[in-house]
Amino acid sequence: MAKLFSPITFKNMTIKNRIVMSPMCMYSCDKEDGKVTPFHFTHYVSRAVGQVGLIILEATAVERAGRISAQDLGIWDDEHIEGLKKLVDEIHQHNTKVGIQLAHAGRKAEDEPIIYSPSPLAFNENYKEPTELEEAGINNIIQAFKEAAERAAKAGFDMVEIHAAHGYLINQFLSPLTNKRNDSYGGNRENRFRLLGNIVEQVKTVFTGPIFVRISAEEYHKDGNTLEDFIFFATRLKQLDIDLIDCSSGGVVPAKINTFPGYQIKRCEIIKHEVEIPTGAVGIITSGPQAEEILQNDRADIVLIGRSLLRNPYWAKEAADQLKYPLDAPTQYRRGWR
Repeated sequence: MAKLFSPITFKNMTIKNRIVMSPMCMYSCDKEDGKVTPFHFTHYVSRAVGQVGLIILEATAVERAGRISAQDLGIWDDEHIEGLKKLVDEIHQHNTKVGIQLAHAGRKAEDEPIIYSPSPLAFNENYKEPTELEEAGINNIIQAFKEAAERAAKAGFDMVEIHAAHGYLINQFLSPLTNKRNDSYGGNRENRFRLLGNIVEQVKTVFTGPIFVRISAEEYHKDGNTLEDFIFFATRLKQLDIDLIDCSSGGVVPAKINTFPGYQIKRCEIIKHEVEIPTGAVGIITSGPQAEEILQNDRADIVLIGRSLLRNPYWAKEAADQLKYPLDAPTQYRRGWR
């Protein structure tokens, strides 16, 4: 049996295979209200039909001011619950689990009158200078993540992922490149971790399912967080009973990144074994044999597929064929594989 198609359990959630749809921004809320649109049903349900084990919805803003773009999906208001619940129910019809990535863009928000960050440093010349968050503002953001997780539970999501990567708000607090504070949220790595830790603690009070955290485990800058820093953060997350660390990279400051198949997996593997915590591998994973190698060599526990699933909603079937694994196509599509 191919390990890619073996089930795995996190808390009360068992997914039928190790194929996870990586959260990717869809910029499809045309009314700029953060509500689910017909596109979201077509997009996500088709991947469930394609036998993805777990679908994690795109970065979903916990505050209106925390959107990456005005077209982002939102979960900052109870009015968002109804559409999200309908989408979750449709995905569940195909024996696929579904999660949501809770996010706040911080200084990388676009088209917002005021943007926030731990320190008043713009990402680059194309972005506004952010307003430095005061403690009251930090508390409001922690509360926003908690309330978003509560809405996610009401909508029926199986898991949530906290977005602490790609240079968005939590990542901005984690990194010494963007966090120049001298209070309890800045300075040493324990202080820089404080926002993420507080968010996790509050999310756990309202969401009983698995909680993943996405981090950028490489910042591509000599003055950024080191591997030792990321092992420290991962250890603290393990102590907080996080179920999996989703290991991506980059985004906190402008950088030229040399990408190649599996370019983010090395640190994913190190964190998994050094901290003894489940990890997810992501980044130019394009074929069944490549994904199987990652899992068989115990470099990660799941693989998160992004661009390949944009190109082919039935990537799972393609991977199964490559591995000679007998994955049945849905009844409606079996003629295509005869």
